[in-house]
Amino acid sequence: MQEELKKLEKEYDKLQKKYGDKSLDSIYNGGEYNNPDILFVFMNPTGRNIASLKTWKGIKAPWLGTKNIWKLFTAIDLFDQNLLDEINKKRPKDWDYDFANKVYNEVKRNNIFITNLGKCTQIDARPLKDEVLASYLDLLKKEIEIVKPKIIITFGNQVSSIILNKKISVGECRKKYFEQEIGTKTYKIFPIYYPVGNGTFNINKAIEDLKYIIENYVKDTIKTK
Repeated sequence: MQEELKKLEKEYDKLQKKYGDKSLDSIYNGGEYNNPDILFVFMNPTGRNIASLKTWKGIKAPWLGTKNIWKLFTAIDLFDQNLLDEINKKRPKDWDYDFANKVYNEVKRNNIFITNLGKCTQIDARPLKDEVLASYLDLLKKEIEIVKPKIIITFGNQVSSIILNKKISVGECRKKYFEQEIGTKTYKIFPIYYPVGNGTFNINKAIEDLKYIIENYVKDTIKTK
């Protein structure tokens, strides 16, 4: 299973050369890759991720060297407060391979998987065209087929619209899901406010909706497994 995910990395790297910044590497995914409770799909990585540097030889996983997203996961009880405190004390350059692995061991312990729709790393958080993100859609679906999550959370209007192939306004479908067949399974997909960057002002709404989804869908799924 992990080997199957590794095979996709070559495809991501090809698209990085086409759509990403040439001085940076692709960022892939990380966490529990065997039937996690939730698969979280963000937009695309930026150069703020310490793992995007070509000198970085550790895991190439989302949000390494950053802080805000780990605050979100802690707020919804999917990340350890003590580890968040460690993160908050570190500058990006203080992250090393062992600490990156420690963070993603905690992600795995909470039975979640984190990925981006686009793996093309940009210097900053500039918007990507729909066509660029859509070029990753088939690869994301392969990722989902390999990982087989219980539910899927998509962050933001753009990512949600591309994945669901319909115009989505997250504010109009809060706490609701859409069903989509991917491979041989039908998944519940929940669009959520993007909680970081320009979406930071919506983080409380994102936390509220995520708590609701976990309480009403994830826990029920575990009980009936």
